[in-house]
Formats: sequence, structure tokens, C-alpha cells
Amino acid sequence: MYEFDWSSIPGALPFLWAGMLRTLQITGVAIIVGLVLGTVIAILRLSKNWLLSAIATCYVTGFRSIPLVMVLLWFYLLVPQLIRRLIGRSDVDIRLFSAFVAFSLFEASYYAEIIRAGIQSVSRGQVHAALALGMTGGQAMRLVILPQAFRRMIPLLLTQAIILFQDTSLVYVIGLAEFFGVAYNTGNRDGTLVELLLFAGAVYFILSFGASMVVRVLQAKAAP
Repeated sequence: MYEFDWSSIPGALPFLWAGMLRTLQITGVAIIVGLVLGTVIAILRLSKNWLLSAIATCYVTGFRSIPLVMVLLWFYLLVPQLIRRLIGRSDVDIRLFSAFVAFSLFEASYYAEIIRAGIQSVSRGQVHAALALGMTGGQAMRLVILPQAFRRMIPLLLTQAIILFQDTSLVYVIGLAEFFGVAYNTGNRDGTLVELLLFAGAVYFILSFGASMVVRVLQAKAAP
């Protein structure tokens, strides 16, 4: 019978905390960039210009049709070449920068669909009222439609953020040591792989479950 040995966890906590900071760093950058880019893409998808709409649709369909692991690997292979050509620097953490780019662009495709649905959920009467007050189409979108849409979308956006937080564990494929990677490497080194992975799983569960409870509260408040 397997005997659990939890004695290595206290000593591993500083390394696990450093890995968690990197996980949160990737998550935060991907959320911010993904939301901004996703909003632009959502607006382009709703554009009356067929070319802009088609480009945005291809972006969303393309990224949503490719596994995240493949996107990470592709950008890990492409980003170093782009950095050398654009800024000529070799001191940049290629793996971390690749993760930023891959997750941000990948998440933007999912946020775009959420935001597009949120925009379409706003009554057209709101748009007509804004235009009747003398606003331009851009002002109506920025000042009237998007604020209402984002209030309705908060639970879905947070749910996607939880999924993103969990998906950051996939950066192991490019050798980046975030929380899961640190737990795996530390456990493998100390011979306590099972214990470290169970501990990491418990941390992921506690954080994700807590965030899910926040989402439920927000959904309950938003319900009519």
C-alpha cells in the first residue's frame, strides 16, 4: 500500500508560490489583452462592412478550431524569430513571451464571441435612442451599448477566466515552469510526485471553486 509523504511540501512552498505568480501573470495578461482584442473583433464581426466582418469571423473560427497546445507550440517556434527581427534582442524570456502572445490571441477569439452575444442582447431601441440624442454610431457603442453588454457578460467573462487559469498548466509543453510545472518538477525530483500533484490539484480546485461561487452570486444578482 502506498504511503503518502507530505514532508516535502513545506519546503516546496516558496517555489510553488513563484510558479503561482507566473500562472497568475499569464492569466492576467491574457485576460486584459484578450478582452481588449476580443471587443474589437466582436465589433468587427457585427460590422456592416463584409470584408471586416469576414476577417473577424475567420480569426474567431480559426483559433477556436485549433487546440491550445498547438497554438502554444506554434507561437513558441515563431515568436523568437519575430523578436529578433523586430527588436533585435536575445535577453527576452522567449517561453514567457510566447505564452503571453499565444494565450492572449487564443482567448480573444472566445471573448469575442461572448462580447458579440452581449452586444446583440442590448435592445436596438437603446441604439435608436442614442442616435436620436445626436450620438454617432461609435459613441453609441462606447457609451451606451458596451457598458450594458459588459454588465450582462460579467459571469460569462469570469467563467472564461477560470477556464483560462486552468489552461495555463499547458505551458509545460514549451518548458515554462508555472504552478503545475513547478509542482511536477519538484515532486519528480524529491520522489513525492503523487503528493505534489495532489496538492497542486487541491489548490487549483480551491481557487477555481471559489471563483465559481463568485460567478454564481453575480448570476443571481443579474437575474431578473
